[in-house]
Amino acid sequence: MQADATALAAAIGKGDVSARQAMEASLAASDAWAHLGALCGRDPETGLAAADRFDGLSADVKAAMTFGGVPTLAKDLGGPFSGLAVTAGSRALVGGDAGADSEIAARFRDAGFSLFGLTTSPEFGLSLASEPAKGPICRNPLDESRSPGGSSGGAAAAVAAGIVSIAHATDAGGSIRVPAACCGLVGLKPSRGAMPAGPAYGNYLGGIATELAVCRSVRDADGVFRAIAGNARGPFPPPAFADVPEGSLRIGVLTETDVSADPARLGVVEDAAKALEARGHRLRPVGWAEIETPARASASAFADIAAANLAETTSRFGLDLEMVEPMTRAVIERGRAMRPEGVWSLINEMALIARDLWRLFEGIDCLICPMLTDQPKPVGSFPTDHDDWPLHFERMRAFAPLAALANLSGFPAITLPFGADGIGLPLPVQMIAPMGSEAVLLKLAAELEREARWQHRFAIAGACA
Repeated sequence: MQADATALAAAIGKGDVSARQAMEASLAASDAWAHLGALCGRDPETGLAAADRFDGLSADVKAAMTFGGVPTLAKDLGGPFSGLAVTAGSRALVGGDAGADSEIAARFRDAGFSLFGLTTSPEFGLSLASEPAKGPICRNPLDESRSPGGSSGGAAAAVAAGIVSIAHATDAGGSIRVPAACCGLVGLKPSRGAMPAGPAYGNYLGGIATELAVCRSVRDADGVFRAIAGNARGPFPPPAFADVPEGSLRIGVLTETDVSADPARLGVVEDAAKALEARGHRLRPVGWAEIETPARASASAFADIAAANLAETTSRFGLDLEMVEPMTRAVIERGRAMRPEGVWSLINEMALIARDLWRLFEGIDCLICPMLTDQPKPVGSFPTDHDDWPLHFERMRAFAPLAALANLSGFPAITLPFGADGIGLPLPVQMIAPMGSEAVLLKLAAELEREARWQHRFAIAGACA
């Protein structure tokens, strides 16, 4: 049986293990892995109480929950989840009120998840590492000298280590997919408008951000997407979810970038494409020139949207800027210096990026491309103790040059590992598809997963042997 959240939910449903036993195992694992820095907050009593409530439900109520009794964690950014006070990785928010459940939090609970803590995020999600100055520094369980990525790095580290089988995550510029890629996990960024984003978040970074999870399997990503997505109630129109087209799919294959890249992390894209071709799909080479304009525009627009959003957010909540990190302060100052016409141009830029990407997809159903250009970075590779924000964002673009493209265009994207390099670290690929085409991504990802090129290193806490 595949070791994932779906299997754990099935074991709990059959009575092989109780929800309380699963929670106790996750709590024990979080103690054993405390040095990893994956969790920035933990509430064992809340977790055990949630597990006990599930164990006390009737059998028919339990059966209706996709992930009934499965322990999980919320990210310290997004949500919020009642009882878990989010700090967004910042000392400026420590001691705040946890507030009521957001819509996505309520849906996580309705799916049967039992939450017991928060996972580490960089301050306000502004890094592809998860090393907030307030602590803890989060490390990659596959190599503890390296980062698990960001900004959902704590979530990915917790899932890869087996503390939990699945964890809540957010993605505004690759923050689900980059950590999943660093830790050998599956990360799906849904289409714009697919997921609830409120009620407190307004337009949620102009529509570039979304929430879902990091997972150990494609079927978990499929299951949590089906459980959470839809009926988002704005602010964006819901995507028209499309079924998978009959017959073979047309797959564009991009094996280059405009930055220096590890040959293994480019070559794995071709390997994955050939595996899909062997399953009957049709390949079309895509050159960097075909995607360069929207890709580079996405990275630039992401930086400006993050700056404008953070400037407004910190002003609205009256946060003390003396308590934030130097990089955060520099990004806020950048946002405050933007003129109204500059902000409006960002809105236009998003429309142009989406239009340019749609043109590419007139001839293909899916694009398979690099997720990362290098191995997971050593801890400290994305420092935030300086104010050179252009350098910081360029470092992130050089590591994940196609990450922001899906966010700015609104298209869905997925990453999964398709093998390991010479030192046992994952070789990830990314796939992007048109709006509402999550079914295409999940189908192709499942076909790649069946090749069994990657094996998780650590067992899931509470899973039956």
